[in-house]
Amino acid sequence: MGTIAPYETSGGRRYRVRYRTLDRRQTDKRGFKTKRDAERYLAEVEASKTRGEWVDPTLSRTSVAEWSETWLAAHSNLKQTTFSAYEWILQKHVLPHWGSTPLAEVTHGDVQIWVTGLGDTLAPSSVRKMHVVFSGLMKYAVRDRRIPRNPCDGIRLPRIKPVPRGYLTPDQVDELATLCSPYETIIYFLAYTGLRWGEMAALKVKRLDFDRRRIDVAEAVTEPQGAIIWGTPKNHERRSVPFPAFLETPLRELCEGKHPDDVVFTSPNGHVLRSGNFRRNIFDRAVAALREQHPKLPAITPHSLRHTAASLAISSGASVLSIQRMLGHASAAMTLDVYSDLFDDDRDAVADALDNRARNTSVGKMWANPTSATKAKSGGKPRSQ
Repeated sequence: MGTIAPYETSGGRRYRVRYRTLDRRQTDKRGFKTKRDAERYLAEVEASKTRGEWVDPTLSRTSVAEWSETWLAAHSNLKQTTFSAYEWILQKHVLPHWGSTPLAEVTHGDVQIWVTGLGDTLAPSSVRKMHVVFSGLMKYAVRDRRIPRNPCDGIRLPRIKPVPRGYLTPDQVDELATLCSPYETIIYFLAYTGLRWGEMAALKVKRLDFDRRRIDVAEAVTEPQGAIIWGTPKNHERRSVPFPAFLETPLRELCEGKHPDDVVFTSPNGHVLRSGNFRRNIFDRAVAALREQHPKLPAITPHSLRHTAASLAISSGASVLSIQRMLGHASAAMTLDVYSDLFDDDRDAVADALDNRARNTSVGKMWANPTSATKAKSGGKPRSQ
C-alpha cells in the first residue's frame, strides 16, 4: 500500500501520495488540498492496479504526435502502400487536430465530435479509414499501458450506402475496347482475366505461360502519393490465372522483342502504365462515348472491368471456387459476399432446375397426378366418406 503525508506550502497545507508502480518503482503525486482527496486518489490507484488497468501518469502525458511516430515505427513491416496510406492519414487528418493533445486527454466525446465533423466534407468510407488509423494508434497506447482504455471504441460511424457495381456485357466490352484504341488489349485483358489494374501494370513477359495459357500474378504496382511502388499483389496472394485463347495473339504481339523482365503493358514512352493518366487520356473519354450509345450504362471505372470478369465467369457457369482463385479473394465466402447480387440472379434458374429434377422422380409424378398420390397414401383403397 502507498502512504499519505502532509507538507507545507505558501498556500497552506497540502498532501502527497506515495505508491509503487507495477514495476516496483516508487512515485508520488502532490498537491491534494485535503487528506480525503489524497486517500481517494490512492484508493483509485490501488484498485486500478488490482484490475490491471493502472497506467503511468508520466507516460500518458505523451502527445499524440510523439506517440504516432512510435506507432508508425511498429508498423514498418506493412506493405509500402498500406504504410504510406497510414502516414498520409496521420499527416492530413489526425495530427492537425490531435497532434499536441496528450494521450490521457483524448476523450470519447471529443473523438465523436471529430468523426462527425469529418463526415461534413468526406465520404463515409474515408471517415471510417481516418477512424481506423486513430483507433489503432490509441489501441497501441492501451497495450503499452499509457492509457487505461481506447477512447475510439464505440464511436458512431457514418453508414456506407451500397453503390451498385458496373458490369458490362460482352458486346459492351467490345465497344469499349474499340473506343480505347490502340489500347484494346488492355480492356479485353482486364475484362476477361479479372486482374487488378496494379497487377496488370506490373505484369512481366516471363509471367505469361502461353503453352498453358496462364498468368502468374506475382507482382503489383501502386501509386501512393504519385510514386510508383513495386510490391506483391493484395494480401500478398500470388496466384495463377487463365486467359482465354483469343488473347494469345495480341499478348504475343505485345511481348515480341521484349526481355523476360520487361512489362507487357506500357505507356507510349515505354514506362509503367499509370491508372490516372490512362483514365484521363483514354478511358473516361471512351466511357463517355459509350454512354451516348447506352444511356443507362452504369458508372464505369477500370476496376469495373474486374467486376465484369466476375460477372462473365459466373454467367458462364464457373464455380465459386474457381472465381475465388481467379480474383485472388481470401475465401470463397468473400467471393459470395462481394458478388451476392450476381448469384441472386441465378435463383430462378436454380428453382427451374430443381423443378425439372423433381418432375422426373416419383415425387414429381405424384404431384403431377393428384389422384395417384391420394391412392398411394391410402394404400390404393378409396377413402371412407
